[in-house]
Amino acid sequence: MTVEQDLAAAARELYAQPLRDFVGARDARARAASDRSLAAAIRALRKPSIAAHVVNVFAQERSAALAEALELAEELREAQAELDAAALAGLGRQRRTVTRRLAEQAAELARERGEKVTAGTLGAVQQTISAAFFDAQAARAVASGRLVRELEPATGLGIDLDDAVGGGTVDDEEPPPAPVDELARRRKRREVERRAQDAEHARTAAQRERRQAEAAAEDARRRVDECAKDVAEAERRLAHARQELVRAERAAEQEQARVARAEEHAAEAEDAWEKATSALDGE
Repeated sequence: MTVEQDLAAAARELYAQPLRDFVGARDARARAASDRSLAAAIRALRKPSIAAHVVNVFAQERSAALAEALELAEELREAQAELDAAALAGLGRQRRTVTRRLAEQAAELARERGEKVTAGTLGAVQQTISAAFFDAQAARAVASGRLVRELEPATGLGIDLDDAVGGGTVDDEEPPPAPVDELARRRKRREVERRAQDAEHARTAAQRERRQAEAAAEDARRRVDECAKDVAEAERRLAHARQELVRAERAAEQEQARVARAEEHAAEAEDAWEKATSALDGE
């Protein structure tokens, strides 16, 4: 092992020691180191805060539970990168539930080891675990079991990890991995759920379009019926008007014949009058 690896291993062991024993255990470990640079590096390890210590103990003794949480953290970061709103909403709810549960479990574990965990410490523990959900490097720091201080909430510049981890960086460390098949299964399930959701949206849109088309078709059929009734009424009135026209034309012809007969009678009467008048004048 290299000096860096020896230092990381020593730090991981020391940061899981009870806080009251940390300084003595650290100095004893430094004295036992065969390498002077390693001894100096061990002696330079800072005592962790109470919240950091609680997280360290949990990371080392409940690694399986932490691995599950960090798997969810990776899914959440993937959903954020993909801007998957539906997945983000569901994973966000899981994140809040998981971080609260893990923080309570970590605090209970620390209490069993004789540590005093206040409400403020519990909040710092939950905040630190939550940071792992938003930043892959923070996840490595939490999983390392070598935290010196609690992690602050993420800002626009990311999560500040300066001096957060003792015993070297965590650049080359990975969080405790979940089984690859399980991770693949969850990703595949999320993809299937996304496709199912897209299909459901398409189905809803198609049903809405069908209802609109059916309503439009019904309106068109109703309009056709109304127009057909109007045409039938207009044809009935036209037939009646034609009949009336025929009767009117016949009546006009009859009246015209009466006029002609009346003119003849008038002419005959005029003739008779003139003859009668002439005869009267001759007497």
